[in-house]
Amino acid sequence: MDDNLAGRLPDAGTVAAADSRARHWRSPHQGRLKPGSPEHKRAMCAMFAETFNPYKPSVINWPKLDAEALHRITTLPIWDIAVQTEGKARLRMSAYAETLTDPELRETIARNGWEENRHKEVLSKLVEAYGIPLAPEPEYVKPKDTEWAYMVTGFSECVDSFFAFGLFEMARQSGFFPEELTDTFEPVMQEECRHILLFANWLAWHRATMPVWRRPWFEMRVWAVWVFLGWERIGLAKTVDGEGKEQKQDNNFTVTGGKAMTAKEYTMAEIMDLCLAENDRRFAGYDERLLRPTTMPFLVRLARRFMRSPKPA
Repeated sequence: MDDNLAGRLPDAGTVAAADSRARHWRSPHQGRLKPGSPEHKRAMCAMFAETFNPYKPSVINWPKLDAEALHRITTLPIWDIAVQTEGKARLRMSAYAETLTDPELRETIARNGWEENRHKEVLSKLVEAYGIPLAPEPEYVKPKDTEWAYMVTGFSECVDSFFAFGLFEMARQSGFFPEELTDTFEPVMQEECRHILLFANWLAWHRATMPVWRRPWFEMRVWAVWVFLGWERIGLAKTVDGEGKEQKQDNNFTVTGGKAMTAKEYTMAEIMDLCLAENDRRFAGYDERLLRPTTMPFLVRLARRFMRSPKPA
């Protein structure tokens, strides 16, 4: 794949049609899409290919911001970790794709890696357009254990995207992001929904098709990924930048960024409700027979049962 999918700004009709295709998809297959079946694999790969949105980072028309909006955007404590996260995701997905023997699945996950790199380009263009200073990037090292690296990235995106959907809507409602900027960045948010939809179905397909003797070890690795992600988000993780200097990055930027995105005081219950609603909304257009990420929605709904509902305004 290359970046010549669009050479100039498309018209409004073209943008709207591409956006609709990216949000709505259904398999022509009749009947159940059983995880591990050829029909299930074809459906998840077709979904990812046919919902591709051909926007091009180099021709995004970043809106001009007034001084107050520019200050809010440039002082958000998320840009360093966001750019680096996309850089690592691209490398990890591409590395895992190279190990796959199934050509259809290899192409799909390689496309996922390409899209992660496009997210990095979008962020790079954004910080360039608004003069946001970034710490030097660390060296991106190809993982030795590609399956582990792919799972860490996939589960991490499932966690982060669940909260990002809600925070993005919170920022839109509060006017923290100007409407023009929200509209410009919206395709990237929906693309993350496609990514975690693919990962959830890959996980189910991979479990169902692996030899029985491998499954206990694989499930142990899944639990280990969750433990690793929990540790990573407890506090500050240390990284070494491209100049060899130690940098501290807040991997819990969902909470950090959320506090900075609005002056309104949201209760934890309100934040949870918004995240759940946005998660459901973004997945609503895809074939309901494809599996959705379930861990974060389940945990949040469980926690929500023990909280009071917010009082009507």
